[in-house]
Amino acid sequence: MTSSVADALVGRVIDGRYRILSHLADGGMASVYVALDARLDREVALKIMRPGLAADEVFVERFRAEARSAARLSHPNVVAVFDQGQDDGEVFLAMELVEGKTLRDVIHEEAPLTGREALAILEPILLALRAAHAAGMIHRDVKPENVIVRRDGEVKVADFGLARAINNQTATSQTGVLLGTVSYLSPEQVESGIADPRSDVYAAGLLLFEMLTGRKAVTGTTPIQIAYNHVHGSIPSPSSVVPTVPADLDALVARATAVEPDDRFESSASFVAAVRSVRRGLSAGELDRRGAATGSGAADPATSVLPALSTTSRLPATSGAAERSRTRPNDVRRAAAGGLAGLPVHDDPPGLEHTAAMPVDRRPPRRRRWLLWTAVILLVAGVGSGAWWFTAGPGGSTLVPGVVGQQVSSAETAMEQASLRMDTTEQFSETRAKGVVLRVDPAPGSELGKQSVVRVVVSKGKERYAVPQLVGTRVADAGPALTPVNLRLGDTREAWSETVPEGVVISQDPAAGASVRRNAEVAVVVSRGREPIKVPTVTGAGFDAASAAITRAGLAVARAEDVNSDTVPAGQVVSQNPARGTLHRGDTVTVVVSKGPVMVPVPDVVDQQDTVAEKTLTDLGFKVQKQYPFGDLFEKKVRAQDVPAGTPVPKGSTITLTIV
Repeated sequence: MTSSVADALVGRVIDGRYRILSHLADGGMASVYVALDARLDREVALKIMRPGLAADEVFVERFRAEARSAARLSHPNVVAVFDQGQDDGEVFLAMELVEGKTLRDVIHEEAPLTGREALAILEPILLALRAAHAAGMIHRDVKPENVIVRRDGEVKVADFGLARAINNQTATSQTGVLLGTVSYLSPEQVESGIADPRSDVYAAGLLLFEMLTGRKAVTGTTPIQIAYNHVHGSIPSPSSVVPTVPADLDALVARATAVEPDDRFESSASFVAAVRSVRRGLSAGELDRRGAATGSGAADPATSVLPALSTTSRLPATSGAAERSRTRPNDVRRAAAGGLAGLPVHDDPPGLEHTAAMPVDRRPPRRRRWLLWTAVILLVAGVGSGAWWFTAGPGGSTLVPGVVGQQVSSAETAMEQASLRMDTTEQFSETRAKGVVLRVDPAPGSELGKQSVVRVVVSKGKERYAVPQLVGTRVADAGPALTPVNLRLGDTREAWSETVPEGVVISQDPAAGASVRRNAEVAVVVSRGREPIKVPTVTGAGFDAASAAITRAGLAVARAEDVNSDTVPAGQVVSQNPARGTLHRGDTVTVVVSKGPVMVPVPDVVDQQDTVAEKTLTDLGFKVQKQYPFGDLFEKKVRAQDVPAGTPVPKGSTITLTIV
């Protein structure tokens, strides 16, 4: 994008939201502007991709995916990504506007830096990488142009995820971009195109070398020469360029830039730990000694000064060697020597575990004879062959095909055609049939080295489990019976049961054998045992009424032999067994029914002496009441009785006698 075209965008509103205020910088893949976000009323850095990239649909799709990933990364040492989109053919990225200068500017103006200054800048770079690695992101393009030192001294890393968005054709067509990137490319990226967190560690080690010496560690006239030197060259120690660099800093660079990834710091976190350990172990004199590169024409250490980190220039997250502030060194106010020593040093967040990284050592790189000959052939072939190596050749890359929704057999064919290998795992799915691809990692459209492994997740179909038989088991065993089949015990109710012992499952829902989802709940009804029934009181009630009451209660009725009762009328219950308490359903209540009192015929005692008549009656159980209408002066014979002779009356009844 030419300056005239770039300046023509000033004043334009992008996506109905971002008003471009000024043109800030140009780079290999984009131009950068200061824009006002009208929605949030804040200034942002708006990166607008070059027309060639914006017309590449594969790039645009990959750019969107990578921008979304980068936007999820939140860390104080990472340039924040706010938004991305496309408006009238312009593909843009809205980012945090950072006021300061790139690390490339700092190195150009002030290197060699002191050990304290270099470590103060390196540490926040590693903290940003550590946060990205923890989130599953690899930068892949760590270089001075992607590191910004803010005016207040805060260090920020830019362009997370965007390195993956540039395709091979774009990279090889932009010579400056390729040279700038290849200078910090790890050996494994050169060999196979595959990167992991240790690739970023390698690039960070090269940054440390460059800050301490003012020179790139790996150089060459063509991309293939630089790539060859990464794999087969030896990274010199910083002290070989600047003799005053302490040996401990040499060791840090050696460990971080080992050819074999296994020989480097195993993570950015362990690199951070080593940086802090080295800084604690060095004296103030060693940390603050400023040297000069041998034969470099560097400034006299006694007169070298550092640019103040508070400048008037503003830099966004930029890519490419050309994307730097327009502010020149003469326009930047300078502070006293050692100004970078005040850079903030970040402490570890609580709970972070570090791998002990010290002492570090420099191990000789292992050589691969076949790769040596390959590189020699490529060198002879020249730049054209170099382009072949990084595109169609073994060192080239390819795009992950879109196979989501296809059968796994079709996905295997597509991956093979794309020169990729598959690592297949299965996962249940409620929406996709068995054997259909659910997702791939990296996402479709991602750029990988040829023969890289793509993780493919294939549907196992709907996740269903058969409900086991719980009826008849103890409720205490129901939960453990469900756990192995990924089900849970749900609502548990209790109910009386005349047939199922207490604590045993009576019924379940869903029924045994039903097919249900993972973690479905199975409700059960548990027996409380036999239901206790209160014995109804039926004494004094007629037998029919008593029998009905006992039957309604769920009990059985038994009638014992009827008995005479002087107090309970015939046909009524005299007694019951049991008389109170509880029984269980079907148990028997026995009742005794009254036959009424004992009936005795009244004898004829008329004309009997009163004493004789009285005895006759009392012997039969009667009571006698005597009346003397004329007194007891006469013969005292019974002349009349109130109950006629032969009449049956209840035993114990009173018979009245008239005696004259």
